[in-house]
Amino acid sequence: MIREQATDKRTSKTVRHEADLIVVGGGLSGVCCAITAARAGIQVLLVQDRPVLGGNSSSEVRLWVLGATSHMGNNNRWAREGGVIDELLLENLYRNPEGNPLIFDTILLEKVVLEPNIKLLLNTAVYEVEKSDADTISGLKAFCSQNSTQYELVAPLFCDASGDGLVGFQAGAAFRMGAESREEFGEKFAPTAEYGELLGHSLYFYTKNTGRPVRFVPPAYALDDITKIPRYKRFNAQEYGCQLWWIEYGGRLDTVHDTEAIKWELWKVVYGVWNYIKNSGQFPEAETMTLEWVGQIPGKRESRRFEGDYMLTQQDVVEQRTHADAVAFGGWSIDLHPADGIFSEKPGCNQWHSKGMYQIPFRCLYSRNITNLFLAGRIISASHVAFGSSRVMATGAHVGQAVGMAAALCTQNGLRPRDLTEPAQIQNLQQELLKTGQHIPGLSLRDPDDLAQNASLSASSEFSLNELPPDGPLQPLTHSAAQMLPLPAGIIPQMTAIVTADQATTLTVDLRRSSKPLNHTPDVTLETLTIPLVKGKQTIDLPFTSRMDEPGYVFVMFMKNEHVQLQYSQLRVTGVLSVFNKINPAVSNYGKQEPTDDIGVDTFEFWCPERRPAGQNIALTIKGGIRLFGAENSRNGSQRPTSQPNAWVAAADDPNPTLTLSWPNKQRISRVELRFDTDFDHPLETVIMIHPETVSPFCVDEYELCSDSQERIFHQTNNYLSNRTIRFEQPIETTSLTIHLKSKRSFGEGAFTPASLMEIRCYA
Repeated sequence: MIREQATDKRTSKTVRHEADLIVVGGGLSGVCCAITAARAGIQVLLVQDRPVLGGNSSSEVRLWVLGATSHMGNNNRWAREGGVIDELLLENLYRNPEGNPLIFDTILLEKVVLEPNIKLLLNTAVYEVEKSDADTISGLKAFCSQNSTQYELVAPLFCDASGDGLVGFQAGAAFRMGAESREEFGEKFAPTAEYGELLGHSLYFYTKNTGRPVRFVPPAYALDDITKIPRYKRFNAQEYGCQLWWIEYGGRLDTVHDTEAIKWELWKVVYGVWNYIKNSGQFPEAETMTLEWVGQIPGKRESRRFEGDYMLTQQDVVEQRTHADAVAFGGWSIDLHPADGIFSEKPGCNQWHSKGMYQIPFRCLYSRNITNLFLAGRIISASHVAFGSSRVMATGAHVGQAVGMAAALCTQNGLRPRDLTEPAQIQNLQQELLKTGQHIPGLSLRDPDDLAQNASLSASSEFSLNELPPDGPLQPLTHSAAQMLPLPAGIIPQMTAIVTADQATTLTVDLRRSSKPLNHTPDVTLETLTIPLVKGKQTIDLPFTSRMDEPGYVFVMFMKNEHVQLQYSQLRVTGVLSVFNKINPAVSNYGKQEPTDDIGVDTFEFWCPERRPAGQNIALTIKGGIRLFGAENSRNGSQRPTSQPNAWVAAADDPNPTLTLSWPNKQRISRVELRFDTDFDHPLETVIMIHPETVSPFCVDEYELCSDSQERIFHQTNNYLSNRTIRFEQPIETTSLTIHLKSKRSFGEGAFTPASLMEIRCYA
């Protein structure tokens, strides 16, 4: 029993926590920052003002996670973000292909609480920043309403991943809110008045079919006139959740301090929309449907953006400018919305893509005037236009990982964020990030401590792409189709394809490449073949005469012809992909991007893959074959296809694919790092979209490691992750290490992929 005498005043229970890094904000950027820093060996406090993690991806908001892959609707191939965010998305695919947002909550919570170096405070809101001097944060004060506890949080380093930049704002960090003029950075896409200065909030709803009639009586505050929404005819009974991302409002308000007012307006809209669907009589299929869930907090797009030592601009995105301090990448379109949101006559978004991924420099990830404050998520140093691309969650998570590693290096070396921009320091940061699976376009891992670099390498077989056998379906050329093939520098090999024509006709075949070796936009035509066809099935020669000046991908493009069917193959191979010139309106892909005005973006075509089980490769024979799948790829420092496949791929008929590293003297090995192909082209959306698989079919699901005595020292089954770290309790002493890839996955009846390995690294 507790009994206290009456008193004038009491104070809340106060608890003090100290750490090396305090991360404020438990969205994906904060989560990935905290996990990365903790795994790098420093103590982390993760402070989240909500009961769950994930921010806009959580069950409280339910937005799908997207980044550079853009729903597979742009030309960014193999562009899914790596590292921790990749791990989270693959775990969600494995456990939750149905896209249940509650399950994604549990995955995020599990990953955080399993890290011994993370202390997690949920339902805890930071309300005050303390400073030791004008440029330095010394601590934070926070309060948890659920346990009536006040916290004093102290650390030498802080990361603001709060979305609205609460810590940076109170600390006095320089920030911006709203759109820059065209003149400030020379951005030709700087918004006009109708597109306003801020992106608004969105609030979603879920529906359920009960199997029996359900009535709906709207609340008194529901929007009573659906025609106030100019696009109201777009509503239907099938779409729900973030498929209705354009239920947006607040672009003309203060998106920090007016959030509650914006939420109420969105509630009015949501209940008015459902009333329209249920009670207008235009949707009889909705008779048995009920409103299952409505968001209680809106998903925020934009508020404050803080100033670092560099500000990302439209030109960085479109021109894909390179930066010596690149630590992450983006690839979502420049995606700006009308200021009036759902009440606008304008389309719900205005998306303009670049031809490939762009680098994000480290100088954007810390405050220019608060010396110990990192920035992560949507608040990084970017103009309003560039923010239209960098704001999306997977990009923010990738940035958060860079900050987490940077904080670890600062802690270990007694540095402040800006100190890491010194060339040797930034190179160290980049290499440490690459070791974790973080992809940085244009950079490769060069690790002198990796014992694999000094080993002799041998493989049981190496795949040669001589043929994509004609064992797949015949598909009509109602859309142009292309086969992407990696090639070395030199003459293009001769090829043949198989087609069926329903009448005599002419088929046009283009051979194209990208103007930049790391891009996959086919914007350079090497040659065009015009091939006469007779009626019936036939093999056609593709007598290319062009040369490749440098290694890269070519596109063998069969232009659409309604009288022709193209033969496809069941064989799928790491780094080999078919793409199609189709339409994906969800990301403003209408086959070709053609800005009507000079807004500083490029005109080009979209050639995108189809989702499995579709998207088979085009059946081809290739004279002399393509031999770019050798064992040396497993230690070339690239962990995904880029301008080349970058994978060791075993021969399709190899019954026991093995890769052996040998040394002249015994090595003490305590850790092995493996990287597998989990199809970085797939975006792995977390909600709404139901995935037909729980594991990428490219990923080897069973493997074992053996020493020089052929003794099994490690065995893994049911593998589904890109990155695997094997730690031995006692170091293994051996003159060789052999990895056996024991199984390969099927794509379905008669379809399979040869076993592949992206990378192997060994450490003493």
